[in-house]
Amino acid sequence: MRALYTAATGMAAQELNVQVISNNIANLRTTGYKKQRAAFQDLIYDHVRRVGAQASDQGTILPVGIELGGGVKTVGTPRLMSQGTLSMTGNDLDIAIRGEGYFKIQMPDGTYQYTRDGTFQMDNQGRVVNAQGNPVQPTITIPQNSSGITINAQGQVSVTLPGSTTPTVLGQIGLTRFVNKAGLQPVGDNNFTETPASGPPQDGVANIDGYGDMQQSNLEQANVEVVSEISDLIAAQRAYEMNAKVISAADQMLQSAAALFR
Repeated sequence: MRALYTAATGMAAQELNVQVISNNIANLRTTGYKKQRAAFQDLIYDHVRRVGAQASDQGTILPVGIELGGGVKTVGTPRLMSQGTLSMTGNDLDIAIRGEGYFKIQMPDGTYQYTRDGTFQMDNQGRVVNAQGNPVQPTITIPQNSSGITINAQGQVSVTLPGSTTPTVLGQIGLTRFVNKAGLQPVGDNNFTETPASGPPQDGVANIDGYGDMQQSNLEQANVEVVSEISDLIAAQRAYEMNAKVISAADQMLQSAAALFR
């Protein structure tokens, strides 16, 4: 019976939907996390009687057809790249991006990855690095015994050196943007890599030409809405149960049909 297989695709789709929702909820407090959603499409149809076909020798046309769907398939789990709320931390090296852009991180193999997570620290060389020890680009090195670290809206990093009363500019943290942010490939550690779908990286300066600005001593929180996720979870659970009920009903119908031949 076709209904068994159709309902099975529905159960598989809702199982994946629950996995996506659970990952969103698990990353509720992950800095810079962008939530995902599951996108579905219907499967190919069996056209038992095509709409618009000729119905008689007199040329009458069928106004409706008989088309039996084959179920549902998952076509993607796109990310929603909306802005998350900013949370003040008090840490001088915490930076939040308000608007377009990603921090550019240099990996040990010389390649680059991109992140919205501005949780930065200093390594043993004084470089500004992420939680994995990889330097943000362009590389900023903070001298020993310096004080008063200041990062303005354009990413310019200034400190007060020993024996000086005026700030010294050390460099400027850049931002990178992409034509299609949803096309970035997540690789863990809050990082993304470019793909053919994202388009090439476009390096620029914060708060200029459409790039977002930087907010020192702030971090961008995940854009996950708890109430929305719980509502989606309940809806996915109910949809899974209904598909399971269809399988049970189809099984009972098959049993009834089989009993006629005993």
